[in-house]
Amino acid sequence: MNSEFQIKSIGQISIRVHDMEAATRFYQDTLGLKLLFQIPNMTFFECNGIQLVLGIAEDPQFDHPSSVFYFTVDNINSAYETLVSRNVHFLDQPHKVAEMGQTATWMTFFHDPDHNVHALMSEESLSL
Repeated sequence: MNSEFQIKSIGQISIRVHDMEAATRFYQDTLGLKLLFQIPNMTFFECNGIQLVLGIAEDPQFDHPSSVFYFTVDNINSAYETLVSRNVHFLDQPHKVAEMGQTATWMTFFHDPDHNVHALMSEESLSL
């Protein structure tokens, strides 16, 4: 392993979109992410230290669904209800996916306007 090379962090993540106006409204107004700035064919948001970039594919090889983004929330049921009231299409309801030690991981999956799949996730303490 080369000691001169080390990845420090993720600086930004890009999500492919087709309708920039609808996607920007969804990520800003529906999900509540902070809009940083816009340039032609790209919109930049801040998500707890990581830039989330919405972009229209400049080349057909980049025009494909994005990876699944797992957005952490404090209370998954409350976040789910809030987004349902904002007409977000969920693929399931919040459900426990794993127990690790004294915590349980809960998730629920949803679509953005371009049908990219993302998730809400939360960690909850297990009662003894």
